[in-house]
Amino acid sequence: MQKEKRTLMSKVLRWIEIGGNALPHPATLFGGLAVLVLIFSWIGGYLFDWTATHPATGETIHAVNLLSKEGFHRILLEMVENYTGFAPLGIVMVALLGIGIAESSGLISAAIRLLVLKSPRSIITFVIVLAGIISNTASDLGYVLIIPMGAVIFHSVGRHPIAGLAAAFAGVSGGFSANLLIGTIDPLLAGLSTEAARIIDPEYYVLPTANYYFMAVSTFIIAIAGTWVTNRFVEPRLGQYKGSVPPEPIEKLSPIERKALIWTIVTSFAWLAILVAGLLPEHGFLRGPENSVLRSPVLKGFIGVLFLMAASLGMVYGFISGKFKNDSDVVKGMVSNFKTLATFLVLVFFAAQFVAYFKWSNLGLIIAIDGAQILQEMDMGMVPLLILFILLSGFINLFMGSASAKWAILGPVFIPMFMLLGYSPELSQAVFRVGDSITNIISPMMSFFALILVYFEKYDDKAGIGTLISTMIPYTVVFFIAWTALLIGWTLLEIPLGPGSGIFYPAS
Repeated sequence: MQKEKRTLMSKVLRWIEIGGNALPHPATLFGGLAVLVLIFSWIGGYLFDWTATHPATGETIHAVNLLSKEGFHRILLEMVENYTGFAPLGIVMVALLGIGIAESSGLISAAIRLLVLKSPRSIITFVIVLAGIISNTASDLGYVLIIPMGAVIFHSVGRHPIAGLAAAFAGVSGGFSANLLIGTIDPLLAGLSTEAARIIDPEYYVLPTANYYFMAVSTFIIAIAGTWVTNRFVEPRLGQYKGSVPPEPIEKLSPIERKALIWTIVTSFAWLAILVAGLLPEHGFLRGPENSVLRSPVLKGFIGVLFLMAASLGMVYGFISGKFKNDSDVVKGMVSNFKTLATFLVLVFFAAQFVAYFKWSNLGLIIAIDGAQILQEMDMGMVPLLILFILLSGFINLFMGSASAKWAILGPVFIPMFMLLGYSPELSQAVFRVGDSITNIISPMMSFFALILVYFEKYDDKAGIGTLISTMIPYTVVFFIAWTALLIGWTLLEIPLGPGSGIFYPAS
């Protein structure tokens, strides 16, 4: 019976893959979606005047007709800015400059070989998923480093590289809100939650650590779930890799490589000492406004830190190992990595226009507000409300990529509602974070979706959007079940979500 169920599910995912791959090239698809947004903006903004009331400000949001004279002018005037200002573009390019040096020097290859040789194969999947989750503390590090590294590691031990991509992507994006450390998203969401809570209680304050206990435990739940899905479902479905990309050879480090690696480790500790000296003292030179660690340039500008660290470590390793002879070799390393960005640069142009039009038209806001109001009007018990709120957050995540933008709309609706029902703002925030994370890996609106597709195409030139989505859907389903069960159990047991952050309001 179990075999039949697996076969049926495999057939369903196979049809999803076929249907998705039958879609046009992603660049064409994003271009077509941009045109559809323009058409619907005309329908909603000119013919029917679609509106929604913003729950936080009471402002009436109108659909904006982008096919008007003003809209057409804006499309022409901001086309270049849409492209150059698209967040992932600069992040990926700057990060890959540094990573290109580290990769061409042989440092990454040596580190991977050491990892594979020293780690039991039985825990490699778990380590990759966990590393992906933890990487979220450092902004977008996981997308440009952990995900491609997952593929290389899997390939190097004879496993399917796309399974390694999927495992790392599941950790980085599907486990976005889980972590063992406080990241930049925590104070941002807490600030929005505080403002929403003060609709009911003017003195209420939501701490940045409001969900820390729950998210720390979630880290291991998601890592275990991601490992299980990869090993028991995704990798068996992919089968043996038969592509043309050769695996990285796994050989023991030579004496000169060991020497270079030792000096690289020494350089790493020097970087660590600089970071500690700048962040640990109360008035450290790397602290942000009001001596904040969370708003420091190290966290907010981590891509810059990544570039400097990767470049310096790569150069130390490259010159000591003999891989680099002069500065030209270093530049060639940066250039070689940029060659892999050609497809991504084309995709980003059309994706950036689509996202900009969707924002300008207010269609995303109207969909989000109306969806939230429908759920608010339903009178139901707490557990069904939790489940539906998770589903709503996950659904809206398919249309809006920014977690803070979604929470700015949903928070003023659900936090007062939960408080009136006797539940804390911290619980509302935790529920939203679960829903917002689980559909990241299947959302085309996710900023790095195009980059992940490029990673897939590297190992399978026939891979398309269908391949990516069908590979990641099992993670979404299992993460939804596991994370929702954890949240319900946590609520029923009345365990604090974080320091001073209980389940109920007012605190009992």
